[in-house]
Amino acid sequence: MRKCALLASLIVGLAAIPVPAKEPVISSIQAMSPTVGLYEKFEVRIDLTATYANPYDPEEIDVQALFTSPSGRQWPIWGFYNPSDWSRLWMVRFAPTETGSWSYVIKVTDREGAAQSQPRTFTTVESTHHGFVRIASNQRYLAYSDGTSFYGIGLWYNDNYELFNRGQITEDSLDRLQRLGVNFISFYPTPLETMGTGLGRYDENRCGRLDQLFDWCEQRDIHVSWNLWFHSYISQAVWGGGNARYRNNPYRLVTDAKGFFASEDAWKYQERLHRYILARWGYSRALFLWFVIDEINGTEGWEQGDKEAAEQWCRKIDAFFNEHDPYERPTTGTQSGGINQWWPGGYQIFDIAAREIYEAQGHPMPRTGKPDLQNEDPLQFSYRNYATQAKNLWTGFRKPAIVGECGWDHTYYEPGMPGYLAMYHNALWSGLANGLCCTPFWWAYSDWLNDGVVTNQMRSFAQFVADMDLARLDLQPAEISAGGCDAWAMKSDKLVFGWMVNPRTSAANESFTIAGLPERDYEVRLYRTWAGRYLPPQTVPCHDGRLTVTVPELTTTQGHASHIGNDVAFKIVPK
Repeated sequence: MRKCALLASLIVGLAAIPVPAKEPVISSIQAMSPTVGLYEKFEVRIDLTATYANPYDPEEIDVQALFTSPSGRQWPIWGFYNPSDWSRLWMVRFAPTETGSWSYVIKVTDREGAAQSQPRTFTTVESTHHGFVRIASNQRYLAYSDGTSFYGIGLWYNDNYELFNRGQITEDSLDRLQRLGVNFISFYPTPLETMGTGLGRYDENRCGRLDQLFDWCEQRDIHVSWNLWFHSYISQAVWGGGNARYRNNPYRLVTDAKGFFASEDAWKYQERLHRYILARWGYSRALFLWFVIDEINGTEGWEQGDKEAAEQWCRKIDAFFNEHDPYERPTTGTQSGGINQWWPGGYQIFDIAAREIYEAQGHPMPRTGKPDLQNEDPLQFSYRNYATQAKNLWTGFRKPAIVGECGWDHTYYEPGMPGYLAMYHNALWSGLANGLCCTPFWWAYSDWLNDGVVTNQMRSFAQFVADMDLARLDLQPAEISAGGCDAWAMKSDKLVFGWMVNPRTSAANESFTIAGLPERDYEVRLYRTWAGRYLPPQTVPCHDGRLTVTVPELTTTQGHASHIGNDVAFKIVPK
C-alpha cells in the first residue's frame, strides 16, 4: 500500500514539472531547380515538424520565405500546405523578377516557437517572358512588367471541375484558342472549401486541378482572369436554380447568405483563403486579373442585406490584394448586365472599371422581332450600346475599363444565327475604338457558342492590335465624323486608330473625317476586319486640322469576291 502511495506521489510530481515546448524543426529544403528563367516558377519543397491541427490555418502554423534579389530588394512570400509529395508537405512558389543570384531563407512559426533555415541561393537567367500584367502608366491600358503592351483578347471559359479529370477546359481547346489569337480566358473555379472539407480547409483535388490549368496556360502564354467569388455560390435564392448554391456552401455554418458580406466570422475564413490563393498561385505570370466579385447584385447580401457593408467587403478584398500581391495585378468586380446595373461604387473601388452588358435586359434594342434595317437595325443598337458604356466608364472613372461579361443569349439574335456573329464582331471593334483595355468578356466558350464567337475574326482582331504600343501612348478619344455612318477613334501624336461601320449599305464609298490633327501628310492603312487584311497604304494630307479618308469600293474581279463589307478599321500615322 505504501508503494502505491509513493508511486502516485511521484506521478503527481512529474506532472507538475513543466515540459519544454517543442519548437518547429525544418528537416529538409529541396529547390526543384538551381536555375530558373526570369518570371518563371521557382518552387521549394519543405519537410518540417511542427505543432498544428489545421495546416491551412496560419495562426497555427505559418510558413514563409524571404527572397533577396540581386539588387537587394526583399520579397516576403507565403508558403502553403500541399500534401501531393508524401515526404514534403509544404511548398513555396515564387517568380523572380531580376536576373542574377538570389538568396532566400525559410521560416516556420507555430504556437510553440519558430525555426529558420540557413540562407540558400539560386540563379535566374534571361527568358522570353515579359513579366506580369499590370496597369500601364497612362492609366487606360495594360502592360507587362517590362513595359510591353498587353491588350486582352479572350472570353469566359469556365472549367466546372468537381470530379478528377472531368473539367471543361482542355489542352486541345486552349491550343485552338491560342491559334485564333486569344491571350486570356476568364473563369470561376469550383469553390475550394466544401461541406466535406469544412471552412478553412481546401479540397486538394480541386487545388491540383488549378495547378494544372495554370501550367497549361503558362505553356501557351494564355492569361487568366480569376473570378474569386461567383455570385451563385453566395446566393441562397435570389435568381434561383443553378444561381442559388449557398445551401451547400460551408459558409452557411457561420452566417446566412444575407449576412455574408458583413460577417466577421466569414471574413476570417475568406482572408485565409485569399492568402492561400496568393501563396499557391500568385507566382504565376498567367494570372493577370483578380475578378473579385461577379454580379454582386445576384446575392442576398446585396439585394436584402446592407449594400454599404457589401461595398466595404469589396474594399477589404481590393485592399488585401493590393497590399499582398507582390506582382501588382489589378482588381475588378461587377454587377449584372442590365441597363440599371450601373455601379459607380464598384467602379470607384476596384482598379479596373468593369461593366456588364446583357442587351436584352433593358439596353436599347429593336422593339419588335422583325428588324427594321433602316430605322431600328439590331446591329446598330448593339454596337452603340458597347460604345456608350465604354465611353462612360472612362469618362466617369479615369481608369482602365472592360466589359466584364456579355453575350450568351441575352441578345437580339440567338447563337448560331448570322446576326449573332456580327454582333460579337462589332462588339470587339466598337470596344477597341472606344478605349476598352480588353475585348468584351463574352459568356462563354462552349460547343453551343463556338460557331457564333470562336471564329477567325478573333485572329483578324489580334493581328490588328498586335503592333499597337497602347501602354506607351497618351491616347484620347478623337473627334470623328462619318456622315451617315457610325465611327469612333482614339488618337495620340504618334497613332490614330478607329473603326467605321454602316450596317445598312456597307462602308464602301463612305468617308470619315478626323479633326484636331497637325497639318502634315499621314499614312492611312484601312483594315478589312472580316478578311483580316490591310488595303495598300495611302498618303493623305491634313488641311485645316482635318483629315478626310474615303473608303474605296471593292468589286468582284475575275470571278472572285472582293467587297469591303459593312465596316472597316484604320490606323493613321504621321509620315
